[in-house]
Amino acid sequence: MSARMRRATVSAPPAPGGAGILHLGLGSFHRAHQAVYTAAAMRADGGDWGIIGVASRSRRVVDALHAQDHLYAVATISPDDASLVVPGVHTDSYVAATDPARVVDDLADPRIRIATLTVTENGYSYSPSTQRLDVTDPVVAADLRGADPRSTIGQLARGLQRRAALGGEPISILSCDNLVSNGSHTEKLVRDFLGELPDAEGADVLAYLDRAVTFPSSMVDRIVPATTPELVDRVAALLGVRDDVPVPAEPFTMWAIEDRFAGGRPAWEAGGAVFTDEVGAYEQLKVRLLNGTHSLIAYLGALRGAATIPDAIALPDIEAAAAAILRQEYEPSVTAPAGVDIAQYESDLFSRWGNSALGHRTSQVGSDGSVKLGQRIPGPVLQAFERGAFPHLIALTVAAYLACIAPPAGFDPGPHAAAMADPARERLSAVTTRGGRDLAARAIVDLQLFGEELAHRSGFVDRVGDLLDTIVSRGVDHAIADSLSASGALAPTTP
Repeated sequence: MSARMRRATVSAPPAPGGAGILHLGLGSFHRAHQAVYTAAAMRADGGDWGIIGVASRSRRVVDALHAQDHLYAVATISPDDASLVVPGVHTDSYVAATDPARVVDDLADPRIRIATLTVTENGYSYSPSTQRLDVTDPVVAADLRGADPRSTIGQLARGLQRRAALGGEPISILSCDNLVSNGSHTEKLVRDFLGELPDAEGADVLAYLDRAVTFPSSMVDRIVPATTPELVDRVAALLGVRDDVPVPAEPFTMWAIEDRFAGGRPAWEAGGAVFTDEVGAYEQLKVRLLNGTHSLIAYLGALRGAATIPDAIALPDIEAAAAAILRQEYEPSVTAPAGVDIAQYESDLFSRWGNSALGHRTSQVGSDGSVKLGQRIPGPVLQAFERGAFPHLIALTVAAYLACIAPPAGFDPGPHAAAMADPARERLSAVTTRGGRDLAARAIVDLQLFGEELAHRSGFVDRVGDLLDTIVSRGVDHAIADSLSASGALAPTTP
């Protein structure tokens, strides 16, 4: 982070009179995104919209927030400048893993009118192949048997069940994760859970959902890297007090929301949120153009030894691959929302990825690819085939992902790939014959990590496998050149 931090906005927090929002997933993204919008809303329009933050498992952020009166700084960082704001909207926080019963109690509390979620794609306990709740998941199964719920969907369903029994006050469940149609997807999973309960338990709750619960969809967009010790020291120097949990973020921020709130909402538009009927179009723009290309940059960068996204996109062949996948394979699959200039949006993406002051790590972006890519690639791949085109760069994305997460014997993908977390790593590494096509078939056909339809596209599976073999035997640079050549894109020339 090379930008000099010169400014701090430390005006008095909005001091909410009470909590109206329960947030599941008290990570950096929520604190740099929804919390900032909520602070702007309360400064502009007031209201009891304080946030109770619920961390999934770790106590680190919760303990720090309690020690700091629930105040922390958001550092907005660009190569030229950096500034601080203190949102000050959290009224309390706790850890769901150690107090699961409280999650249910808070969801049932009539003062809570919105529950928001940033639990990552991996936190929804669903099967990628069926898009339904995975009732074979041991945590979900225990939640269904009546234990204090520990899965996110179990917590939502049991909380709504309790709320219905206590009078059924209106509430909205607002997913802020990178899931296609995240509102309807979350609703479907909650209804799946309730449908698994005995009729006497589930029927009344389903009727309550029909009457008084909404699940708006939303699209969230802001790059929020991990907090570093250097950032902590710099924030302390500027503020004059120690903040153990500051959050770095890029200047760009966007929030598109479907305006369906059963019990009211904050004036988030005061912070720049867009209320729109085109959330699906915003989702596609972000999940495919930003996230899909981001994944390619992360996996190729990690394999080339790049620690950060700016380091990776600065490599000419990775930049060329990113431009090709963005414009040739992802862009034809999206329709820009009204008022969005797609050419400008794409230009801004390259500026955002090149923000060298942020230090967004390739290992962070590349983690959980088995879940993330299932949201990003199936639609564009199938649409490419419908156009008579072949998605060579998306195939390269999957091949590079497999090289990072389940490297064949004798191949070292490097420390940045090794640092990537992925729930499918063990299952992928169990393949006994480790040729490229074997691993590709394991991921795409056997495990159906990217949906059922791609499992039947043998040409795509084979192409992924062949590119993986190229990465292993000749190097990732040859795989990039091969993919660019096959796609008709020009590879960069060596000076």
